[in-house]
Amino acid sequence: MSPIVLTQLATGLSVLAGAVIVKQAMDQTPMMGSGRAPRCPSCNGTGRIACICSRWSDGDFGCRTCAGSGRMGCSSCGGSGTGRPIPAQISVRPPSHPS
Repeated sequence: MSPIVLTQLATGLSVLAGAVIVKQAMDQTPMMGSGRAPRCPSCNGTGRIACICSRWSDGDFGCRTCAGSGRMGCSSCGGSGTGRPIPAQISVRPPSHPS
């Protein structure tokens, strides 16, 4: 084999080994790290869910919402892929003391 082929083979194997190492690190690291919002349970963090048009019985899909992809933005997370905290207002009244 020529030196060029060996160089290309070595480069390809290096890229493949790097991808395996990154995948292993991603699998071991929990998705909810420090300061990160949890993944949306509806879309599993992708920000996309199956479009309503893909549920039709004729097997055809494609509409303006999904632009023919069969996937639309998640309504639970707004397409961000992360859980959003629900704003809540809590009011506390001082305890009444009998006189």
